Amino acid sequence: MTERANDMEIGISTFLEATADPVTGKAISHAERLRNAVEEIVVADQAGLDVYGIGEHHRADYAASAPAVVLAAAAAMTKRIRLTSAVTVLSSDDPVRVYQAFSTLDGLSNGRAEIMAGRGSFIESFPLFGYSLDNYDELFEEKLELLLKIRASEKVTWQGRHRPAIHNLGVYPRSVQDPLPVWIASGGNPQSAVRAGMLGLPIAFAIIGGMPERFAPLVELYKEAAKRAGHDPAKLQIATHSHGFVADTTEEAAELFFPPTQAQMNVIGRERGWPPYDRAAYDAARSLRGALYVGDPEYVAEKILLLRKHLGVTRFFLHVNVGTMPHREVLRAIELLGTRVAPIVRKELARLAGQQ
Repeated sequence: MTERANDMEIGISTFLEATADPVTGKAISHAERLRNAVEEIVVADQAGLDVYGIGEHHRADYAASAPAVVLAAAAAMTKRIRLTSAVTVLSSDDPVRVYQAFSTLDGLSNGRAEIMAGRGSFIESFPLFGYSLDNYDELFEEKLELLLKIRASEKVTWQGRHRPAIHNLGVYPRSVQDPLPVWIASGGNPQSAVRAGMLGLPIAFAIIGGMPERFAPLVELYKEAAKRAGHDPAKLQIATHSHGFVADTTEEAAELFFPPTQAQMNVIGRERGWPPYDRAAYDAARSLRGALYVGDPEYVAEKILLLRKHLGVTRFFLHVNVGTMPHREVLRAIELLGTRVAPIVRKELARLAGQQ
């Protein structure tokens, strides 16, 4: 984690949405979206943001089936931004290959790679790679155990139910960072919070609906589990991932972000039985206590500071964009997050720290 006096990182997360623009009707290819992502990472680095994360998905409306490859393409073009998955669907992957991909990225970036491990909110990867959803929880627990063994030791001996055993074999290349950072990602599952706490691993919560402050009990569960396991709660890292968009004015941000958000949320909603996503729901979520971080730099900064107050987060991911938007508008939002929003947040946190 980047060293800062106020202990707060701000960055971008994305699933590399590759859908038709709901306003223009123009479709974006996977190839174009991938190239756009590399440019986004470069702009985020130049704007002073701390981290850029790509979430693994295996479906037509996203271009992010291999996050480490995209992040590696940007590694040589950036200097300080951290590069992470957001998330790696560990349950349906091989922990050996996951470690190798991200340790390779770590070498290319000279120690800026991270893994964010999760079970995934979509299930396409399970049948694609030959796994049964009946083993959904067990797969994650077993593969997380192996991943942590690999990052802890060059030579590994391990045996489980869902992968061939490993008998004193080396896994290479080794990461620059020792250990390679591994986060646990959760959509709000209490068991995930407890597991992360017991292991002393940093945790990231996906907060895409309701009031973020409702996650406070999960944060406490996480800290209590860590304390019981002998970990120092003061050293724990907590991140959140939420949808949002920054523009020069709140009105502009709201109008630009609504059409693609509505389109993509309704696609997902139809799959999951959610009610239609309308403007009233969107505007409610944009309110100060809502889960959408949409507005001008001052307003978005105010919401991040409120999140910090309620949950004690040390890292904030703004998910831009939820559906396809013009590339220039996405780049502008990233630039504003880094050059306008982040300085406001850091200045206020430093002021508060000085009063303690």
